[in-house]
Amino acid sequence: RIIILFYLKQWYQRRVRGCKSTKIKEGPGLDYFITSSIDKQVKKERKRLPRWLQTEIPKGKNYSRLKNDLRSLNLSTVCEEARCPNIGECWGGGETNTATATIMLMGDECTRGCRFCSVKTSKDPGPLDPLEPYNTAKAVSSWGVQYIVLTSVDRDDITDGGASHLAECVKELKIQVPDLLIEVLTPDFRGDLNAVHCLATSGLDVFAHNLETVNRLQAFVRDPRANYKQSMNVLVKAKDSSPNLLTKTSLMLGLGETDDEIIQTMEDLRKNSVDVVTFGQYMQPTKRHLKVKEYVTPEKFKHWEELGMQMGFAYVASGPLVRSSYKAGEFYIKNIIEKQRGVVSE
Repeated sequence: RIIILFYLKQWYQRRVRGCKSTKIKEGPGLDYFITSSIDKQVKKERKRLPRWLQTEIPKGKNYSRLKNDLRSLNLSTVCEEARCPNIGECWGGGETNTATATIMLMGDECTRGCRFCSVKTSKDPGPLDPLEPYNTAKAVSSWGVQYIVLTSVDRDDITDGGASHLAECVKELKIQVPDLLIEVLTPDFRGDLNAVHCLATSGLDVFAHNLETVNRLQAFVRDPRANYKQSMNVLVKAKDSSPNLLTKTSLMLGLGETDDEIIQTMEDLRKNSVDVVTFGQYMQPTKRHLKVKEYVTPEKFKHWEELGMQMGFAYVASGPLVRSSYKAGEFYIKNIIEKQRGVVSE
């Protein structure tokens, strides 16, 4: 038995050596390995972030204080959940040294799964926090701001999509800070126009709902339960419910849209009396999300801003780092509201 095993081992070793020599003779040359390594690198590479999109790491006393305030009151922010590049500027206070955040209501888990968004998803996010309206008002009143943006996850598991809860948050804020201007970036409530009416008449000042992208890319970018027509109907209903309400939407650029498609979207918005539009660069939050097709230049963003103003929008914010709830735009929208109210009172 030992002799048989010995000869079998020798036979196996000769066969392996023969296979190796054959593979070396018939195998690929050096060129193959060079090109293969380059191809692999190209496939792995993501588009390099241009200098105009590079931001500083968030830090500072205001940043730390704001973060602690939010955690102590069990509040979430879209700034963190959506990995906003402007978090350092807004939370740090910027030039005015007034720190602010966009509070994300109804929890930090969304029932939708859009391919551009890094917010956590869940079929059953759990019950709403009944103390959220009070805690939100408490946090905002301590910041001393004149303008606040509230947003929320989608809650398709709730009958009205959470519209009545959002309305309660607005009302509580107005009680604690009467002069505060409130913008709410809303879900689409599955197209429930009664839910839209409930929130639009709650006392908020700006009703924002994002189209996100052009019509052709809707199914590719957003959750299947969202679509262009439904979102446009939400904006129309908000204006019908409260004619003096400012309506606002936002588009991400760099997803493969064409100039003609952007222009068509802007025309559709003006036909439906949307007052404010913002344009910002789509930035891939993780490798699991949609890849960036193009980094749009600051000059191109400036073009969309100028065209939007020519088309009759009350305000257009357009830039690589602009987001729908970007602090820098609040000053201009605040002035629009104050002028509008001055005309109405006269």
